[in-house]
Amino acid sequence: MILLGAFLIGFFAGLRVAHGARISGLGGHLDWLRIPYPLAYLGWFALVAILSVLAVVELVADKLPQTSSRTAPPGLIARIVTGGLTGACVAAAGSSGSLIGGFAGADGGITGCFLGHQGRVRLIRAAGTRIFTLPCWKIFWQ
Repeated sequence: MILLGAFLIGFFAGLRVAHGARISGLGGHLDWLRIPYPLAYLGWFALVAILSVLAVVELVADKLPQTSSRTAPPGLIARIVTGGLTGACVAAAGSSGSLIGGFAGADGGITGCFLGHQGRVRLIRAAGTRIFTLPCWKIFWQ
């Protein structure tokens, strides 16, 4: 069950890079996850606040027209790294090996990246419109 949790938090990191780390950090900060040292730094209040701001920035930046695909190498690498980091945190908090948890989280990050991309593409095709790409950037920069 611990490795499933590591995979799932990695999956969420694959969907949105900052959200997986923010959730793990918040869990560590609120003592829902007893993350051991050195991964415990993720639960620091300042880092949780920074990750929360980055999560909002990521949501806005994802809507910009110049944002690259989530499956492009920079985005995919970021999803693998954050998936591995958050998976290691969850596994270490559950008294399992952080290395195997990191691999499960990285695998979840890859899976979340590609399944999220395919799911979004198929929903857009089925709806016949770009309902998931609301041009909110126009609101901010007009």
